[in-house]
Amino acid sequence: MISSGLSVAVIGAGARSVIGLHVPDVRPGSRITAVVDTEPEGRRRAAEIFPGAQVLDSVEALIERGGVDAAVVTTPDHTHADIATALLASNIAVYLEKPLATTLDDADRVLRAAADTSTPLYVGHNFRHSGVVKTLRDVVQRGEIGEVKAVWVRHFVGNGGDYYYKDWHADRSKTNTLLLQKASHDIDVVHHLAGGYTRQVVGMGGLVMFGGITDRRERTGETMPDWFSFDNWPPASHTGLNPVVDVEDLSMMLMTLDNGVFASYQQCHFTPDYWRNYTVIGTEGRVENFGDTGGGVVRVWNRRHLHQARGDAEYEIPGVVEGHEDADRLTMAEFLEHAVTGAPTLVSPVAAREAVAAGDLAARSLRNGSVPQRVPELPDDVLTYFTSGASERSPR
Repeated sequence: MISSGLSVAVIGAGARSVIGLHVPDVRPGSRITAVVDTEPEGRRRAAEIFPGAQVLDSVEALIERGGVDAAVVTTPDHTHADIATALLASNIAVYLEKPLATTLDDADRVLRAAADTSTPLYVGHNFRHSGVVKTLRDVVQRGEIGEVKAVWVRHFVGNGGDYYYKDWHADRSKTNTLLLQKASHDIDVVHHLAGGYTRQVVGMGGLVMFGGITDRRERTGETMPDWFSFDNWPPASHTGLNPVVDVEDLSMMLMTLDNGVFASYQQCHFTPDYWRNYTVIGTEGRVENFGDTGGGVVRVWNRRHLHQARGDAEYEIPGVVEGHEDADRLTMAEFLEHAVTGAPTLVSPVAAREAVAAGDLAARSLRNGSVPQRVPELPDDVLTYFTSGASERSPR
């Protein structure tokens, strides 16, 4: 059993690594003792962000060093599976940034490693902890709209050019699809609100905006905050894109869930605004959010009438007005508690796997004439490990 005061490593000193700063705040006595980054500039950043931590150049060096109870993995997506399986094999509890992996096969490989070693695995789907998702979920759970039958999601990724097309995210060999890197949050929320998992998916979309921009360059040593600006508008004015840009910037997918719920998801990376809209339709009403951070509202329509903009009930969305620091703190606290006590978590590795499965297979469909794809089940023994109590996890 891991002690209550944890020695934690951060793997990858990019923009997302700062979630490690929450460790001592949410689990007093715990601290970041090591940071790993393979690049010199990353190691320089690591020393600045986590003063006092030992800075290493490889996961292998960290494992050989020993003395680490848990690791927070914030490396590029295509490295997740290899890093996570190495850590799990060394009995180091793993917080793995979403998505769990960039392919369904790699996602299953990570879950297999966790089950075989009985080592804690947590995937950072922090959006389940956000105020908007909690508010929507509460409406559904209270029965205000009856039994859920459909979930529609529109994601306006107004910062997409800066967030995803000026570094490795734009390269399909490192990301696979933004239906994973970006949409895995939303696919997971669809499953969470609908109470089921996707079993058939169809995708459609293309690279319709950023593929035509020819101004490109390497950004060695830079991270997203170095180039982000709201002045990068309209979308065609972006400069300095990644040398490889082959990931779709407009994507859509249709999902059939195992409980009969139908869902749709649309993602656009060149809208002027940046937020996501969920609409959940039940047998006795519907619920929809306007804004997805603190200051926004969730509205419910559950009486029959013509258009009524304000709905029949309205709930304020709690939490921060920008970003997701509150959700980050909650996920980090949940991970560390789980690593120490085995306490159930809001998002199980099975749920994270199902988000990867839907996104990966939607991309396969999108790139192959929108042919429907069936989502395979997890191997029985792995599913049993994560659902029978051998590894304490809460249900979907």
